[in-house]
Amino acid sequence: MAGPVPELEDRARECAERLCAADRVLLASHIDADGLTSAAIAAQALERAAIPFETVFEKQLDEDAIAAIAATDYDTVLFTDFGSGQLDVIGKYEDAGDFTPIIADHHQPADRDTEYHLNPLLVGINGASELSGAGASYVLARALADVSDSSPAAATDGGAVADPAGTTARADNRDLAALAVVGAVGDMQAAGGELHGANEAIVAEGVEAGVLETGKDLALYGKQTRPLPKLLEYATDVHIPGVSNDTNGALRFLDGLDLELKRDGEWRRWADLSGEEKQTVASALVRKAVSSGVPAAKIDELVGTAYVLSEEPVGTELRDASEFSTLLNATARYERADVGLGVCLGNRDGALERARQLLADHRRNLSNGIDLVTREGTTEEAHVQWFDAGDEIRETIVGIVAGMAMGNQGISRSKPIIAFAAKNDDELKVSARGTHSLVRQGLDLSVVMGEASRAVGGDGGGHDVAAGATIPSEQKGGFVKHADELVGEQLS
Repeated sequence: MAGPVPELEDRARECAERLCAADRVLLASHIDADGLTSAAIAAQALERAAIPFETVFEKQLDEDAIAAIAATDYDTVLFTDFGSGQLDVIGKYEDAGDFTPIIADHHQPADRDTEYHLNPLLVGINGASELSGAGASYVLARALADVSDSSPAAATDGGAVADPAGTTARADNRDLAALAVVGAVGDMQAAGGELHGANEAIVAEGVEAGVLETGKDLALYGKQTRPLPKLLEYATDVHIPGVSNDTNGALRFLDGLDLELKRDGEWRRWADLSGEEKQTVASALVRKAVSSGVPAAKIDELVGTAYVLSEEPVGTELRDASEFSTLLNATARYERADVGLGVCLGNRDGALERARQLLADHRRNLSNGIDLVTREGTTEEAHVQWFDAGDEIRETIVGIVAGMAMGNQGISRSKPIIAFAAKNDDELKVSARGTHSLVRQGLDLSVVMGEASRAVGGDGGGHDVAAGATIPSEQKGGFVKHADELVGEQLS
């Protein structure tokens, strides 16, 4: 059975065969939206293949975390959404016979390889924009369904069968494509409003499996859950004067439309509108943008590709890939990866309600953090800008805050932004964010974070547009100097 990414087929099959040969597996994954969906995909694939497993999450796969994994009595460890960048450390334990690593990741690999290594970068596919960690897990899940004698693949037509957990599954695991798309969107891979590269093949499989719907739609966050006035007021990626960040302006704009925008005294949501009603609102919004002098290129960004999880209820966060990923991030950033995993695995009672509570807290913390950074501003170097949040912004969300603050008053989008936050008494968490425009000019924050952190006794990595590191607290100045020089070289 051909997989969604032919270039990775052989590697995926080798990894799947090794998993099937294991008595049991320790599944270790990252805690962000991409990591949670990676773990959920792998967990369901392992369960359907009747492979016993246990799941653990790590905020950072450092030497201590890997040592703890090695100290368990698991002989086979499946790493999802991390592991490639830590292969130099993992390799020491592999050589010592502590465990056999199987890696499904998309981050820049360390200078070492291992036998069971599934990573798009190894076959020339961009791991920052064309395949996420969840995508790599999905490729593995598809191969696992194919090689496992005990998976639901006993249904030879690839149709729907009964999953061991009692849910509806597909024999070929294509139903897991929806989670892979949530992971990719959560990993900011929908550049220009849509997914590209190998991600497109996964989308196609999800559509074919009946778990995804796609189409052009208004590219605003909150189309499933926000009342229409709030949807427009909070839509700031494309700033429309008189509507964006303007409560009364958004209300006036909607009142001027000849549509039934309230029912039973309540504002309707975008998801409640008919196709014709959506077209009316979108056309009026474009006209408002044009009349307000918004550049044509920015107006084009008002429309993008929507990724809808067709089996989820209309009007919930789970229906929209972007809202789903934000919900997952809210669980992970507050040390409740178990809640996020529960939601991914179909827990629509306790886990979903707890996730919504965490999301409300997350939004409040993000808003406070963005206000703080905008008010205090950044320190500008020749090629980067930075701020130190100390302990006023959680180290798990400081990178999100930095990215969302870019473009606010006094915070440039023409320079990468570096954020510091206290990790503990001795270390700083460093998060860096750029723009896709800067990446096209040569920016690679994965290299910057990795080299600058190691130069001052820390470690780091990530993607070209977003990366992170941990450094000794007293080395902040030296780190900024190295990072500024590296960015200057990349963009010169």
